[in-house]
Amino acid sequence: MSSALVMLNPFAGGGRAAKLEEAIRTRIRTDHPGARFVVAGTIPEAHALIEDTPPDARIVLIGGDGTINRMLPPLVRTTRELGIVPLGSGNDVARALNLFTLAWPEALAHALTAPATTIDAGVVTFGEREVPFLACCTCGFDSAVALRALNGPRWLRGLPRYLLATLKELLFLRHWNLTVHCEGKPLRAGTALFASALNTPSFGSGIPAVPHARIDDGKLDLLVAGRFSRASAMVMLPRLLMGKHLSDARLHTNAFTGIEIHGSPDVPIAVDGEYLGETPHLMIDVLPASLRVVARSLPTTTNGTATTA
Repeated sequence: MSSALVMLNPFAGGGRAAKLEEAIRTRIRTDHPGARFVVAGTIPEAHALIEDTPPDARIVLIGGDGTINRMLPPLVRTTRELGIVPLGSGNDVARALNLFTLAWPEALAHALTAPATTIDAGVVTFGEREVPFLACCTCGFDSAVALRALNGPRWLRGLPRYLLATLKELLFLRHWNLTVHCEGKPLRAGTALFASALNTPSFGSGIPAVPHARIDDGKLDLLVAGRFSRASAMVMLPRLLMGKHLSDARLHTNAFTGIEIHGSPDVPIAVDGEYLGETPHLMIDVLPASLRVVARSLPTTTNGTATTA
């Protein structure tokens, strides 16, 4: 690593990151004087700062999944390295990299000094847009929940924020007619609550949607939910929170490298908790070994269950 840029998103964690700005600035000045510290402005300005760094630079992002997602375009499929200080509301990427439990000073030191490893990313294509993601691409109910979570009360963070959004969306429960092709072959068709693609075991601030998913196996994991009533969805929610939901016949999971989804009516989509809008057609593909990141450890899989090494 020849240089390091530390970038803080002042809006991460409902403004919690901004309150630590001076403490972080002091810590970098004292312990990591070779690193450059900036507070992110607009997304184009932040992208320009990253693109101006050397090809082998390390970019340390202070924030959550949304912060990481917005900064992926100048990072994915390059030789730059990504370090993470998890101070966001979701932090599912940090969970997959075993960074979530670190206090910010420890996470900062680790992000600046530990070696990097290679992981996968994903990309969703719809209309004329191509958007990379690192944790998940959700389609349907989960994306509607993501929009409600983004517009939720600032004082509520993490899993409680997501659960409140989930309960509100259940009041307006919608289904879509989804047709899914996997690797070019028909996989599923019919009424569905959602069809989501995960690169990490969890989404929605730690909900273990696909507990056996790996972030470095060259594949993404599809999770499809069929028709659910409000009552059955409420019954399923505790099982989902415990990771005990995949035995339900209305749920289907499948590892893939590429899928195509047609939805009627137009299906809402979101990546890493960031709402993108609605579309009748989208494609989701894995970008294998496309990002260098600083992790503490990556999960190992035993009998279909992911555990931390």
